[in-house]
Amino acid sequence: MGTPLAVSHNAEGGGAGLGARRASVSIRHEDFDLSAEVAALRQGMPAVGAVCSFVGTVRDRNEGASVATMELEHYPGMTERSIEAMMEQAFERFDILGARVVHRVGLLQPLDQIVLVAVSSMHRGESFQACEFLMDYLKTQAPFWKKEVTPAGARWVDARVSDDAALARWGIASGNA
Repeated sequence: MGTPLAVSHNAEGGGAGLGARRASVSIRHEDFDLSAEVAALRQGMPAVGAVCSFVGTVRDRNEGASVATMELEHYPGMTERSIEAMMEQAFERFDILGARVVHRVGLLQPLDQIVLVAVSSMHRGESFQACEFLMDYLKTQAPFWKKEVTPAGARWVDARVSDDAALARWGIASGNA
């Protein structure tokens, strides 16, 4: 299985783990700087030849309704452990050198950044696949609860069928029925 995954998580700020493989999970209210996060993922790792990143943002519409705000909640500790376990799977499945997940919680507005998944590897293919794998997991399995405020009122948002199908292609069954 190789070197154990070194993960550093902090609900208020995050940081890069140490070791041959680098991983970081950060759950926070504050916005993140994409350039700074990618730089931290690459720092001191000259073998990195590719970095793939995904940034999810709050849309102003969902399912045909205007979205005024989105509130994201999580279960501290459990959320980080869940994401760390999926990162471990990513390191086992793909030849990657590092991974960072930053996920915001609290009240967000349209255009606000919600999530960053960034993955480093020697070659682009592994980074692309691992980034998509981690994002598919986050959309369906990570313990976050999302509430949107629309003109009709507040509503909780569930994973979409297409999100569950994306996860299934990795051989992982969704718990969303």
